[in-house]
Amino acid sequence: MRAAVAAAVAAVALLVAGCGTPDPTAQARLEGHATAHTAGHGTSEPAGTAAATGHAAKPVAPAKPAALRAGESMRTVTSPVSYTPKAPTTGTDDYRCFVLDPQVTRDAFVTGFDIAPGQPQEVHHVILFRVPPSAAAAARARDAESGGNGWTCFGGTGLGSRGASLDDAPWVGAWAPGGRENVLPADVGIPMERGSLLVMQVHYNLRHGVTPDRTSVKLRLSSSSKLTPLETMLYPAPVELPCRAGKSGPLCDRNAAVADVTERFGAMSSRIVNGLLLVCDGTLIPTPGPTQSCTRSVEQAATIRAVAGHMHLLGSSLRIDLNPDTARARTLLDIKVWDFDNQGSVPIPPTPIRPGDSIRVSCTHDQAWRDKLPDLQGLPERYVVWGEGTTDEMCLGLLSVTRP
Repeated sequence: MRAAVAAAVAAVALLVAGCGTPDPTAQARLEGHATAHTAGHGTSEPAGTAAATGHAAKPVAPAKPAALRAGESMRTVTSPVSYTPKAPTTGTDDYRCFVLDPQVTRDAFVTGFDIAPGQPQEVHHVILFRVPPSAAAAARARDAESGGNGWTCFGGTGLGSRGASLDDAPWVGAWAPGGRENVLPADVGIPMERGSLLVMQVHYNLRHGVTPDRTSVKLRLSSSSKLTPLETMLYPAPVELPCRAGKSGPLCDRNAAVADVTERFGAMSSRIVNGLLLVCDGTLIPTPGPTQSCTRSVEQAATIRAVAGHMHLLGSSLRIDLNPDTARARTLLDIKVWDFDNQGSVPIPPTPIRPGDSIRVSCTHDQAWRDKLPDLQGLPERYVVWGEGTTDEMCLGLLSVTRP
C-alpha cells in the first residue's frame, strides 16, 4: 500500500508541475480563459466579444516597467524558434517545451519577470521551470533531438526519465491571459545557480488558432545574497464530476472519460486521476459529485506569504483551509464565485505552519457552464476528471512560502 501511495504521489507531482499554475506570488494571473468564464459568472455581460474567444477582447496595454531595485539587472531571453503549434494526439491542446539560456554567470535570485507570448490569443499559459547546472546537459540533449525545436511535454518538463529529475523542478514564473510584469516582494527571490537554464513550457489552445508563435521573457535578476528563497507548495484535489441528470453520451461513463484523457495526454493521466483518489481519499473508488476536497498534513515548517487557487471553465467556487475542523481552523482563501479573470494570488499576513498542521482544498464545479460558455459549445457531454486540456478540469491550491 505504501508503494502504491508513493507512486500516486509521484504521478500527482508530475501533473501539477505542468498544470499551468505557476508560483502564485510570481504572477498576477494563472492559466485560464478569463472573460469566457467571467461573462457567465454573476455578471450581466452577454457572452459575446471577449467571451467568444475565451481571452480578453482588447489587448492588455503594457504597463511601464517597474524601476530596478538595488542589485537588480534585466535581461531578455526568447524562444529559439518560431513554433507552429499542432496537436501531438487526438486533442486540441499542444504543450511544448523550449530551452532558454538566461546566461546566469554567477549565483543570483529571480526577483521578477515579464513574459510576452507572440500569439496571446492561442497561448493558454507559459511556465518557466528552473534547470540546475547538473541537469543542463540533459535539457540541451533533449532539445537537440528536435533540432532545437523543443519537445512535447504534457505533465511537466519531460526530462525526469533522462537522469535529470526536473518533473518537480521549481517554477520561476508564468504568464496567462491578462498577465503583466510581476515583481516579487523586496525580501524574497527564486534562487538561480550559476549556469542554470530555463525550460519554458507553452500550452497552446488549438481551438484559438495555429499561428506561429515565438515567446520572449524579461527576467529581473538580483545579485543580493540577503534574499529569502521563495517556494511553492501544491495541494491538488480530485475532480469527479458526473454528467447532469437527463444528459447522456459515451463519455458519461467514467472509464471512457479516463480513457479519453489518457489517449490525449498519455498514460500518466490515468495515474493522476486514480492517484488523487488514493492520496486524498485512501481509495480508488470515486464518490462522484460537484464538490471534491483533499486534506493533507504539512510535512515541513514554513511561513505562508500568499495563496491562490486554480480551476478551469466548469469551476464555480474554491476554498483553502488551514487546520479545518479544529479549534485552530482558519480560512486562507475563499473564492465564492470563480472568475477566470481573477486568478491572481492573494497576499496574506505571514502565517506559520508546522508539521502536524493540515491543509484542505475544496473545489466545486458545475456542468451547467457547458450551456453558457462559448469555449465549451459543441463538445460532447462527459464525466469530468482531472485533465490538462483547456476544456478539461483541475482543482488546485497553491501556497507561496518561505522556510525558517
